[in-house]
Amino acid sequence: MQVLMNLVLAVQLLSAVAMIVLVLVQHGKGADMGASFGSGASGTLFGATGSANVLSRATAVCATLFFVCTLAMASFSSYREAAPAATGLLDATPAAASAPATAASAAVSGAAAVPGAAAPVAPAASKP
Repeated sequence: MQVLMNLVLAVQLLSAVAMIVLVLVQHGKGADMGASFGSGASGTLFGATGSANVLSRATAVCATLFFVCTLAMASFSSYREAAPAATGLLDATPAAASAPATAASAAVSGAAAVPGAAAPVAPAASKP
């Protein structure tokens, strides 16, 4: 599934770059007025009116491909595989933390309880 997700991501990135290039190559609506005064638009590769149609269609195809890839990635991201079994030391769940010191144990020792510190041990009574 990860390979398919990477493939869709690569196609999406390529279509996005192609769409950016195609939009930047196209002429704006104001460029048509300059072409009518002899700016040489009829001598281009696509002809006087052919470039707008070819570039517009190619941009539409790239945009459609981009949106299809986006929807595919959204649907693939909701798919979850079963969690693999813990195989290493870092994959194992941490052990439960020890119980915190209670107020009663702090009152007996006369010191404030420090989280995570070991409880103080009372000294053994010596026999006379």
